[in-house]
Amino acid sequence: MSSKPLPALDSAAAPSRLERFVDASLWDTRVMRLIVTALALVALYFVVTVPFAFSEQLLFAVLCFAAALFFRRLEGRYATLVMVMLSVVASGRYIYWRLTATTQWEHALDAIWGTFVVAAELYSCVVLLLGYFQTSWPLKRAPVPLPASRDEWPTVDVFIPTYNEPLSVVKPTIYAAMALDYPAAKLSIHVLDDGRRPEFKAFCEEVGVHWTIRTHNRHAKAGNINEALKHTSGEYFAIFDCDHIPTRSFLQVCLGWFLRDKRLAMLQTPHHFFSADPFERNLGTFRKVPNEGELFYGLVQDGNDLWNATFFCGSCALLRRSMVEEIGGIAVETVTEDAHTALKLHRRGYTTAYLAIPQAAGLATESLSGHIGQRIRWARGMTQIFRVDNPLLGGGGLKISQRLCYLNAMMHFFYGIPRLIFLTAPLSFLFFGAHIIDAAASTIAIYALPHMAHANVTNSRMQRAFRHSFWAEVYESVLASYITLPTLLALINPKLGKFNVTAKGGQIEKNYFDWAISRPYLLLLLLNVLGIVAGVAHIGFNWHVKGEVQTTLLNLAWTGYNVLILGACVAAARERKQIRAVHRVAMRIPVTLKFSTGRTLACETIDYSEGGVAVALPQQMSVPSEERVIVSLFRGAEEYAFPATVGYSEPGRVGLRFDALTREQEFELVSATFARADAWTSWSEGRAHDTPLRALSHVLRVGSSGIAGLFEHLGSDLKARFSRKREPQQQEKGTA
Repeated sequence: MSSKPLPALDSAAAPSRLERFVDASLWDTRVMRLIVTALALVALYFVVTVPFAFSEQLLFAVLCFAAALFFRRLEGRYATLVMVMLSVVASGRYIYWRLTATTQWEHALDAIWGTFVVAAELYSCVVLLLGYFQTSWPLKRAPVPLPASRDEWPTVDVFIPTYNEPLSVVKPTIYAAMALDYPAAKLSIHVLDDGRRPEFKAFCEEVGVHWTIRTHNRHAKAGNINEALKHTSGEYFAIFDCDHIPTRSFLQVCLGWFLRDKRLAMLQTPHHFFSADPFERNLGTFRKVPNEGELFYGLVQDGNDLWNATFFCGSCALLRRSMVEEIGGIAVETVTEDAHTALKLHRRGYTTAYLAIPQAAGLATESLSGHIGQRIRWARGMTQIFRVDNPLLGGGGLKISQRLCYLNAMMHFFYGIPRLIFLTAPLSFLFFGAHIIDAAASTIAIYALPHMAHANVTNSRMQRAFRHSFWAEVYESVLASYITLPTLLALINPKLGKFNVTAKGGQIEKNYFDWAISRPYLLLLLLNVLGIVAGVAHIGFNWHVKGEVQTTLLNLAWTGYNVLILGACVAAARERKQIRAVHRVAMRIPVTLKFSTGRTLACETIDYSEGGVAVALPQQMSVPSEERVIVSLFRGAEEYAFPATVGYSEPGRVGLRFDALTREQEFELVSATFARADAWTSWSEGRAHDTPLRALSHVLRVGSSGIAGLFEHLGSDLKARFSRKREPQQQEKGTA
């Protein structure tokens, strides 16, 4: 039996068959996704729009919330997604009911206020849904190791931009950059001094780094970096704000992803702060409650990373030079040059990445006014991008997921007007009798409460380590009055405004209440308190009208909550004294004390700073004050010794201030403390995760103390002013 030989397989045809198979598989996958998505949307539509009687809606709301509480107790991301789905259903039913059943206003005042409130609620729901999309599945990327041979490691430039910051603030960052664990021949450090200061030049020459300047200050920080790119040649460049001190492991932790992903243009790490911001210091929440930025750097950026939408944040980042140069350098069209640069890179189809491992730490803003100024710049800059390079528009390499992540980032800074509406909306009824929601109070409750409760418990589960419940309302209420006008003006004319530098490293000489910055909160607080008085009087006059009493009570509850949120805003304006020239960082690391007698004591640090160290002594020992000692700090097998004097002593604890250190000792001190690879890895350990009721109780206590403290400051300031007026009169009498 003969058989024909098999035909030779055409080498050119084989790949085409494989490609057709792969294309068909991808097509089937896309089609299935579209079908499943369409069916899910249809099902959601029917669940959201089906009409219920009062008792049916109440039962549905109770069952859904019970299910949410059940899934909240389960671990895993799929339980989180179920909670997100239940929250979307509750919010969808509320918004559908609001738009279809509660907007039939009879009076002009009702319609005006009602339209404002509906618009604010729609904004909040859109931001809520975008937030769920953005953060439901954080990527949690891990570092990729560099090649074993250091000869294969790429060249890197380190840029430290500075303008008007004192050398004392910038020095630790320069020392830490010098301590980076990277081959010296492949590393070049540049201090980009836009202040062109002689003392910076002398210091850079002394320690052996480049003092890089330009003859002008066009385009501020972005222009400073772009000028430096013209005079450097590293394959990659890292950027650190002049107060952001990198750990020695920064480059080794971050560079590996660039070698794995040839399309990777930028890798961002968190902005971590070792000093308290104004909220943390004035409200006493430092290291107890996550600060305002932790949600973004702890969760949002990690969620962005899943969608290849990580934003460049201007510092603590590593970028590939060739790709940044391809887009014309760091963006200069807006004052948020960092986010705009990332958007341009994404439009070219390049990737970005995020490592949620703190690899640098810096100074937070010192005062509430400085903090607000920084946020105004961010809000104006994101609004400028929304106007001049809107991510929803234009072609390029942007996917729909990236567009949505950028959209949410920009919409976030439009919260000023909605927040002000929520802080004043119940006053429309209490003062003017305007019915902004055309429904009975009980009906409002069975639709609105599930919407708010689901959103709260779902966000609490997703954000529990990075944002405590109700604190977002405090942060937004503090900033709302100040960012509203800049964002509106930027929408009208994006070229308005200029870049402002955030001051760092300052001091607050004494406690004081910032009456100027708190004017908007004080006015809103006064209006809400008057609203409560009017509401109580209204109940007294209309006690026999059940519906009117219920509506008034609902608005009074809303107003009372607003009063306590505004009380927390007032408390944030009570600036607390901060006279330390350098900030102490709490950290336990091995330390040895060597006394003049030759005695050696092995201990552990409590905290450290550039100026000294606090040490825990064993067995409640004590050390005489003003005694001279040698402090030895350890980093691995290396020992660094520093002369110090006992500043204070108590049983079990001693505070040491360093004597005058040489340049080499200053470098070694930073290497052994701020630049340690493990410096910030355990920063949030021991901090309780969020539980909504506990967080609400905390916010209400802060609000109550803020209101009480307001009267205390008012009395003391009036007394001081009266005393100043009397002094000249007494002097005149004495002269006479």
